[in-house]
Amino acid sequence: MNPHGNTTPADKDKGGPRYSRGDWQTLKTLFPYLWRYKARVVIALVCMVLAKVAAVTIPLVLKQVVDGLAAKPGAMLAVPLGLIIVYGLLRLASTALAELRDAVFAKVGQNAIHRVALETFEHLHKLSLRFHLGRQTGGVTRDISRGTRGIGSLLSFLLFNILPTLLEIGMVTVILVTMYDWRFAVVTLGTIVAYGAFTIVVTEWRTHMRRTMNELDSSANTRAVDSLLNYETVKYFGNERFEAARYDEAMEKWEKAAIKNEYSMDILNSGQSGIIAIGVTCLVWLAADGVVKGTMTLGDLVAVNAFLIQLYSPLNILGMAYREIKQSLTDMEKMFSLLREDPDIQDLPGAQALDVATASVAFRQVDFAYDKRRQILHGVDFSIPAGHTVAVVGSSGAGKSTLSRLLFRFYEADGGAVCINGCDVRELTQESLRAHIGIVPQDTVLFNDTIYYNIAYGRPSASREEVVEAARSAHILDFIERLPDGWNSTVGERGLKLSGGEKQRVAIARTILKNPPILIFDEATSALDSKTEKAIQAELLTIAANRTTLIIAHRLSTVVDADEILVMDEGRIVERGNHRQLLAQGGIYARMWALQDGLEGDDEKEADQYPDTVAAAADS
Repeated sequence: MNPHGNTTPADKDKGGPRYSRGDWQTLKTLFPYLWRYKARVVIALVCMVLAKVAAVTIPLVLKQVVDGLAAKPGAMLAVPLGLIIVYGLLRLASTALAELRDAVFAKVGQNAIHRVALETFEHLHKLSLRFHLGRQTGGVTRDISRGTRGIGSLLSFLLFNILPTLLEIGMVTVILVTMYDWRFAVVTLGTIVAYGAFTIVVTEWRTHMRRTMNELDSSANTRAVDSLLNYETVKYFGNERFEAARYDEAMEKWEKAAIKNEYSMDILNSGQSGIIAIGVTCLVWLAADGVVKGTMTLGDLVAVNAFLIQLYSPLNILGMAYREIKQSLTDMEKMFSLLREDPDIQDLPGAQALDVATASVAFRQVDFAYDKRRQILHGVDFSIPAGHTVAVVGSSGAGKSTLSRLLFRFYEADGGAVCINGCDVRELTQESLRAHIGIVPQDTVLFNDTIYYNIAYGRPSASREEVVEAARSAHILDFIERLPDGWNSTVGERGLKLSGGEKQRVAIARTILKNPPILIFDEATSALDSKTEKAIQAELLTIAANRTTLIIAHRLSTVVDADEILVMDEGRIVERGNHRQLLAQGGIYARMWALQDGLEGDDEKEADQYPDTVAAAADS
């Protein structure tokens, strides 16, 4: 069960949810995870009740033992011995039932933590690219870590401290009212009410301090993670001291908040101890006065004292438990807020699952803007027949990579439609759509794992032979086999142990392994040297054969064999045709060709074939 709510556009624009969740709402959200094991929950609660009944009965048995000894000192082995045995059995039962309760409930609590953490992880992957571009990774991971720990604390203190303590207080109060002077119950309840009120008021006051600590902790962690992820950049500019100063500034703020939090806890503990001391003193005085006046026996005094001892510990636990519960709820607040964050892109009800061997792609008068104040695409219209290759070229910021993001449905078109086999991608399930598309991005990011894992990631179920063949096709097999650890070589954080060209060849290999009917090469060879690029270019042509392929490129030499080339400028298609046709037009493409390496090597043939056009383009 995933109790998602709604967020407003304003929330999203600010980089994440800004609303707060009530404590009861948080508990309501957690309940279904516990009730999955309702039998275990019921058994645990029964054990808890029986354990407290045994604990409350102990002072009553102790009273009988003392009164028996006082009345018949000569018969101490005949009369009280049975009660002493009962006393021991009750103590054993109280402890054993509490342990049994914990054992029965262990699976419930740990499974709840497991499922909430998993669901949060899965939900983060469901959230749209827009969310992840604005997130702070260090802060998010810390929120999840604190939230899952908070679940364990909440369950432990709420179910096995707060409820048992309240139950025990209720039973003791009933016993005091029925067996002793009403003043015992009044003092007991008065102490509990005063203790509870003081605890709640001060804890509520402290809650904002805890929340501030969490915010500052996440901020410091975000700065640390961001700095370490950009280790090379820090070194390039010699900014180690600058980064340390930024981290120190964040930690200094956290330190001040933590000190305030400790001071407030000292105030809370001192006040609780004072209330308990006053209540206990009054009860002992009443019991002693009763013994002196003859209205209470010595056993009654011992029983009242035993009740006080039993209430003293739970009350201390009650205060600590309430503090921990409030802190746990605060810690869980952000994690559950992540679960309430709705994806921008969602499957429509009744969305179809795409299952085709070949596919055509069409952009029909597509308009799009990342920010409504700045339009990126204006009426883009083109199609890629099944098995054909279309290349898109143009200056940076022309909107080329946006096409691949719309096709992959990271974003949805503001106007027009993106279609596969004539069907709007919005009518298809995201999972099936993306299973049919393979992409080699310009900026390749790898997992901090082995090189084998990163290539096999294209299709985790692939055999080793298929992985090796994909590496061979991407011209990276020889490199892998020369590594000291071979396939088991780790690539480092984000693949930083590999060069840009090596990372890109890994990306090509895993896309080959995926074997989709639609391919997107987004500057797929931009990080390769000319020799390697030419070798892989031939392989890419083989891979693209009989597949629908979209190539996004700056280097025009990589698109000369495309069936159609689109030239984009400021979000519009301004030229289209094949390589020869575009050179003949003498427009933007021809000028781009002249400014690049198109006049060198094999491409000089094009200059011979179109001497006037290319010369004019070069002169311009």
